[in-house]
Amino acid sequence: MLRWFPWRPLISRLARARGLIDPVRILSQLEGFAQPLEVKEPLELLRSGLVFHARGLLNTGAIQMNLDWIWPYWVERQYDPADISFMPRAFSITHVNLTNRNWTAIGIPDFDALPIVDPRGLLTPFWDGWSVDCWIVAADGRDLAPSRLKSAQQSLVTNEGCTVVTTSSKDDLHLRVSAHVADDRSCRLRVHAADKGACGATSWLVVAVRPYNPEGVSFVNDIGLDPRGNGWLVDGRAVSFDRAPSHFAFSDYRRGDVRRHLFDDVGGTSHVHCDVGMATAAALFPIDLRSGADVEVTIALERRLHPSSTWSDALAGAATAVLPHRLQPLWDAAIRSLILHSPGTEVYPGPYTYKRFWFRDAAFILHALLAAGLSARVERVIDRFPERQRHDGFFLSQQGEWDSNGEAMWILRRWCELTGKPPKAAWRRSIERGARWIVRKRTRDDQTSARSGLLPAGFSAEHLGPNDFYYWDDFWGVAGLEAASYLMKGLGDERESVRWQNEAADFRAAVDRSLRFESTGNPKPAMPAAPGRRLDSGSIGSLAAGYPLQLFAGDDPRLLDTVDFLLQNCIVAGGFFHDIIHSGINPYLTLHLAQVLLRAGDPRAWPLIDAVATLVSPTGQWPEAVHPRTLGGCMGDGHHAWASAEWVLMIRNCFVREEQDRLILASGISPEWLANRSPLRLGPTLTPWGSIMVTIISGEERVVVSWDAAWREMAPCVEVRLPGHEAIVARPGQSAIELEMPMTLTAR
Repeated sequence: MLRWFPWRPLISRLARARGLIDPVRILSQLEGFAQPLEVKEPLELLRSGLVFHARGLLNTGAIQMNLDWIWPYWVERQYDPADISFMPRAFSITHVNLTNRNWTAIGIPDFDALPIVDPRGLLTPFWDGWSVDCWIVAADGRDLAPSRLKSAQQSLVTNEGCTVVTTSSKDDLHLRVSAHVADDRSCRLRVHAADKGACGATSWLVVAVRPYNPEGVSFVNDIGLDPRGNGWLVDGRAVSFDRAPSHFAFSDYRRGDVRRHLFDDVGGTSHVHCDVGMATAAALFPIDLRSGADVEVTIALERRLHPSSTWSDALAGAATAVLPHRLQPLWDAAIRSLILHSPGTEVYPGPYTYKRFWFRDAAFILHALLAAGLSARVERVIDRFPERQRHDGFFLSQQGEWDSNGEAMWILRRWCELTGKPPKAAWRRSIERGARWIVRKRTRDDQTSARSGLLPAGFSAEHLGPNDFYYWDDFWGVAGLEAASYLMKGLGDERESVRWQNEAADFRAAVDRSLRFESTGNPKPAMPAAPGRRLDSGSIGSLAAGYPLQLFAGDDPRLLDTVDFLLQNCIVAGGFFHDIIHSGINPYLTLHLAQVLLRAGDPRAWPLIDAVATLVSPTGQWPEAVHPRTLGGCMGDGHHAWASAEWVLMIRNCFVREEQDRLILASGISPEWLANRSPLRLGPTLTPWGSIMVTIISGEERVVVSWDAAWREMAPCVEVRLPGHEAIVARPGQSAIELEMPMTLTAR
């Protein structure tokens, strides 16, 4: 009945009666910028957008009238008129982090609690929750609040898992904070504070509860002393210290930040309640003039039924890499990022903003895990795909997006190809339903327009623009049908295999015909994002035909001309700048460009790889998009696991990649990587023929490319394409090829 109720006329009449703009008319006009869509806006995106801007509205009310508080790093920068991050607020209804969306997840394998640490050491132990910060204050007025410092040092220590170490200094005050998740599933902060210039004045280490996180306000109503020992109960959650503080301090919103009341009521108050939800508390520890102050803070995290793994267990069998010095930590961090973001049967593209499942992100992350040899971790995720599928065959991430069926079936195929295992019988019904959904979803193929036979207009969460007939969706649809053919053949059903191969060929013909429509009258065959669309940054989505799907040959003019357009028009600070939605430099999309160039043997891939390496955070992570001036995150999750996945896949493909019936070795090894004469190595990584380890050793005059493989059956054709040399095909049984050092290096 609600469906038939005349809501639109009623809303329009009410708005006009009160002198307001008619929202129905505005929305109708907005729809004119897009193609008609059966789903106006995916509910999941509406929900997440409302949550995001609801917090932004709270930030508007909480922050700008209380700038005497100590706020998180992004606020201190974004609200400072003298800082490059400053953003005028003016008519902005919501105030959100658009300049320094950077954080690093910490955790242990297969435990889905993922605390985050911001660039100044602010720890947020619970998803979307409050935070713990550390400061130094001195009786003579000196202080150190890391979030207010323009610079600090931060690193990720990976020798015992994932520990984020943040070091801050101001004058003679020094603070070192290490954050990690222990095997007992508690979050630990190890804090060391020192004052080298106290001159007899007392100074204090302050551990404080903060009602915010890197997105903004996060309510805290009650903080009290924990009767079980040294520490607090923060809205019922325990925060404990390994030794007793000298004293505690508490405050609520009306009294202001607890920093104003650190010494007001020493030993008196033991609890605070704040109706506004902005309660704050501090524990103070005296700093010894000689030894400083050392405190360990422990926060118990949520318990989960499934067992967690140790880091040594999770990394067992994973591919390792020996790379140039500046690239090595990025590989190590990326592998750990992928493990952290694939707990149990889940895959998350981020620990906070994107901590939920999408088939799109999962396909790339799982592919990187396969390349890293972690096939068992992938298997347990894809085993759940059938239960994520609707009865009509739709692998639902969110309504209105039509790429997920192709992505789901493509990664099923890749798991089978790279492990050498057949598809599981339990997948059969899901595969058939998924393929039928793609075929039914296609528009009528009457061959009369550029849209004939394509998937319908969809809402692109790849941020390619308004609702449209995106080639991104179509390329994934073709790949999904080809995957269905491969999988059904693996299940022994030749008839169904032929059926889906024919459907894939028909779909591919429709896409090719559409692209020919688009190229009519154009001197070059570059692909737009959708039929009828002029070339813009959204064309990046059409590169899926080259990477990762390899539907087009590496030298296909449609791919290379699209890349040329993007390189000429969409490069900022060496990386791909996406104007649509992101309005930032995208690390993972920059690597998509580099992958297409790698297949084409084009050396322009290397500057793109170098640019992404430059844009990385000190802890080896990338946000979804990077602000071109602050170089902080400006879009999406501040720790983007998809970007980590692309880095793993990029480095892997530089050493070994597959091209139809052969393996290509060393095609992405830059001469600069060879310059220091240190060995380079990657593996074992999975390929359709078995696993392989590739080693490259450079001397004064010669380079040796060798490989150690465990082929499952017959060895493939192996071709060495070290840049600067003609391709060399290895002889049967050969496992090393020696080449002359590139001229540019011997000249040095």
